[in-house]
Amino acid sequence: MHIEELRDYVLRFEDVTEGFPFGEEVLVFKVHDKIFLLLPLSSQPLQFNVKCDPDKAIELRELYPDVILPGFHMNKRHWNTVIVDGSLPKKLLQEMLTDSYNLVKKKSRKK
Repeated sequence: MHIEELRDYVLRFEDVTEGFPFGEEVLVFKVHDKIFLLLPLSSQPLQFNVKCDPDKAIELRELYPDVILPGFHMNKRHWNTVIVDGSLPKKLLQEMLTDSYNLVKKKSRKK
């Protein structure tokens, strides 16, 4: 999955906005003004941070310890950093993006 493909995928979700609130190096995607995806533009290989259910986050880190890590500069319990080096199936990447979006959207509705 390339950066353009990742961007196109998440922009299909309802009520998604994108911007650069932390400077021009990190593209941020939000739903209802809440972050669900951080995408550092200069990382090689491509990587991103997504929100994740804490139990699932641990499970994914154990299954893919080299490419799914505790969220860099994020709450390690709720966020994962995913390194896109070609070793993870596209379907799993999309699932993590979708789950992050759904978790944040669900929480923002409660407020």
